[in-house]
Amino acid sequence: MHGAVQSAGCVPAGRVRALVSVRVTVAPSPRAIVLAASVTIRHVTDDPVRALTLAWRALPSSLRGWLRLAGPYGKAAALWGAGERRAALTALEARPARLAAFSLAVDQPQVARSALARLPSGSLAGPVLQARLAYREGRLDDAVRALDGAEGGQARRLRRTLRAEIAMLNPGSLKLPPSVAARASSASGAGTRGGVPGRVLHIVTDALPSTSAGYTVRTQEIALAQRAAGLDPHVSTRIGFPVTSGAIDGRPLVSVDGVPYHRLLPWIMPGRADAIAAAGLRHAARLVGQLRPSVLHAASNYQNALIAIALRDAFGLPYVYEVRGCWEDTWLSRHASTANLAASDRYVRSRALETHCMTAADLVVTLGEAMRDEIIARGVPADRIVIAPNGVNAEFLAPLPSAAELRRSLGIRDGEFVVGLVSSLVAHEGIGTLLEAVKVLNDQGLPVRALVVGDGPERAALQRRAADLGLDAVFPGRVPMSAVRSYHAVLDVFVVPRTPDRVCQLVTPLKPVEAMASGLPVVVSGVHALTEIVRDKVTGMQFPPLDAGALAEVLRELLENPALRRELGDNARAWVAQDRTWERDAERYRDAYARLGAV
Repeated sequence: MHGAVQSAGCVPAGRVRALVSVRVTVAPSPRAIVLAASVTIRHVTDDPVRALTLAWRALPSSLRGWLRLAGPYGKAAALWGAGERRAALTALEARPARLAAFSLAVDQPQVARSALARLPSGSLAGPVLQARLAYREGRLDDAVRALDGAEGGQARRLRRTLRAEIAMLNPGSLKLPPSVAARASSASGAGTRGGVPGRVLHIVTDALPSTSAGYTVRTQEIALAQRAAGLDPHVSTRIGFPVTSGAIDGRPLVSVDGVPYHRLLPWIMPGRADAIAAAGLRHAARLVGQLRPSVLHAASNYQNALIAIALRDAFGLPYVYEVRGCWEDTWLSRHASTANLAASDRYVRSRALETHCMTAADLVVTLGEAMRDEIIARGVPADRIVIAPNGVNAEFLAPLPSAAELRRSLGIRDGEFVVGLVSSLVAHEGIGTLLEAVKVLNDQGLPVRALVVGDGPERAALQRRAADLGLDAVFPGRVPMSAVRSYHAVLDVFVVPRTPDRVCQLVTPLKPVEAMASGLPVVVSGVHALTEIVRDKVTGMQFPPLDAGALAEVLRELLENPALRRELGDNARAWVAQDRTWERDAERYRDAYARLGAV
């Protein structure tokens, strides 16, 4: 499952008009309406409590108050969304089944476990809630066993759903029937084997213009650079997207700045993992028949890779797997409070399946040296790995705009320093450490404001944490893509305070590269994936992860030394301009495809 739309990514202002023209509201098609209805019904039927918590995030702020009228769960969801987490749980304390259901919906397994211990013996709600708790903790087999003998439609549906998800974690579970491949080939009027030289089909999870995040910006910039290099890239998103993410947009094809995005939109969204994957594969096979690509290029995670492997086997096309991260480790980082998740069924099987998708690829592309080392350790030969790091285009290397007017509108006073970032607000970004460091600096008499641009599940909690610390931090929320560099201009220092979670050690984010291209001094936590790109006191500065005191010392050194800020910013921009551009990546991709005979 995928979360709501993330905070605005850094798309160059020169390309904003093209993106905005695509995002204009369109009349919902009958297919989009029916598909959206099927998705909504499934969410409400499968887990009505979680549906309420998601509704709070999706509703406009002016309508969120109405959620309190939706009974005890609605009141708790409104409190939780507003950052009143203790009050939300306390409101349901008297009814352990309700408390357990809500705690699981908002990812509080320890509270759910305590509530379940208070359930009376023989409670009808017990088996389903125990199964959901086991599922949340990655204990998939335990989740199925918890439903043994359970009665009721919800228990039966959950049992089928769990068994299907477990089955899909087995390599080789997804195959394209020969008859479907034959129909796809014949429909195009020509065989797909060989394909059109230079035509690339990127298979991704989500995409612009509906979702803006580092993942989707990277896809767009790669495709643009490949077009400029003479390739013919097309992008296909997961089945049901963007309707499954809340956008009632049934257009099967959207062009973003000349890049074609193909949507795989059924009338009804299947409910189980196996049926979803099979339907996605059938739709993707028809697209392959129509486009006749010469290479299949899947980006993380394994759900996209399995589609590409099945298409490769059916049509004889080379398959490239772009490992943009280890999603099983991202899942681990989101649930750091639960012990032994790394030994859970979900983690072990997901990791094994990701490894299978890597070793099965004709070539593997990844973002940096830390990821390359990890992929080699999983059994992929070094000569089959290509590094195509996150980059920027020429527009990001241009001088930043004036910040004076935006500073005034944000209430930033003359003489105040501003430190912060543009980010998706999730736990492993470590933004709490930044807030604590700003508190230290304020206590030392240095006038510093924290600026946190973006949105995500941690936003309300971070705002509450800032208030508890007595900080007048600025949280503008999600901003238009055209405004991101203006917010860069407000910052004196860009900070990436990521936690030491495994996912942060491995995956190099796009955000600091864009800030470096703009000439900002960048401070990063000392995790491997960030120290690859920020050389301490050369192209930026480092501090130990989670150490707010050390971060405060580094920030004080920079804020009191404008010459050092300029030096580090200039060094960073020069380093990015030399090797971290999408244009340079396009050359790497073209060389990789040529090795496979696809150019």
